[in-house]
Amino acid sequence: MKHEVKIWQLLLFLTPAVLVYGVFSALPLVQTLGQGFFVADDSGHAAFAGLQNFRTVLLDPDWSAGFWNAMINNARFFCLHMLLQNPVGLLLATLFSLKGLRGARTYRTLIFLPTLLSVVIIGFIWQLILSPLWGVGEKLMGFAGLADFFAPWLGEEESALTAISMVSVWQYIGMPMMLIYAALLAVPDEIVEAAHVEGASAMRIFWQIKLPLIYPTLGLVTILTFVANFNAFDLIYSIKGALAGPNYSTDILGTLFYRTFFGYQAQVGNAYLGSAVATLMFLVILAGVGVYFVGVQRRLTRFAL
Repeated sequence: MKHEVKIWQLLLFLTPAVLVYGVFSALPLVQTLGQGFFVADDSGHAAFAGLQNFRTVLLDPDWSAGFWNAMINNARFFCLHMLLQNPVGLLLATLFSLKGLRGARTYRTLIFLPTLLSVVIIGFIWQLILSPLWGVGEKLMGFAGLADFFAPWLGEEESALTAISMVSVWQYIGMPMMLIYAALLAVPDEIVEAAHVEGASAMRIFWQIKLPLIYPTLGLVTILTFVANFNAFDLIYSIKGALAGPNYSTDILGTLFYRTFFGYQAQVGNAYLGSAVATLMFLVILAGVGVYFVGVQRRLTRFAL
């Protein structure tokens, strides 16, 4: 017997979620986007200024250098995750999906565990490990005969962003691993068994059967990595502070927004310029997601199971 869903029932269940989303997500987003078009006069009253804040952030010599430096660093931060986190996550997921692998459940749990830890704890621990004064990193590398290669990576402009990216990869590699692992488990056994009967090797089965079937999941992992990296802030802040040192070499859009909006040390906060930076961050993320759905997702749907 079919039950008809009434309008009042839909409203009853949807209204709480819509209210929570509207009050805590949609409304602040709209207010932030709108605030970027205003400036404050000498008396503190807001006045409409059009695109003045955006011209200041993008073109003014005092602001544009910091913005483009943060944008480039953010792009590097994302590329390092794409080159390391997702391929290693794919490799680990493939290994754990093999039947008969002993201790696979324990290894999965241990690799995923850092994802559940506080970013503040992660930042503090890795600062202790990598400290050239009292850290254990040099001693641990010495056990492998690599002590001569140890350096104060977090204190050098050339390596600070890469070092923090490696910490971020270590913490969050469990996310793509588990998503890809779930996708590999969803590959029908009949297809794999048929390939075995035809004499296909395990490597060929992976490259020509399993990998194409999980392309949609790999695309999802890619866009989630993009959004997370261009929203990143907490790890940089917990390790290097709002100044994102040394000499702004680890500065990304999140830390730039924090300093612009709230101010930091000698820098006075400006809510309107900060909203402009937040709007630019939103547009960058929106553009990336749009390119993914228009240029990638349509092509990947034909590989969906």
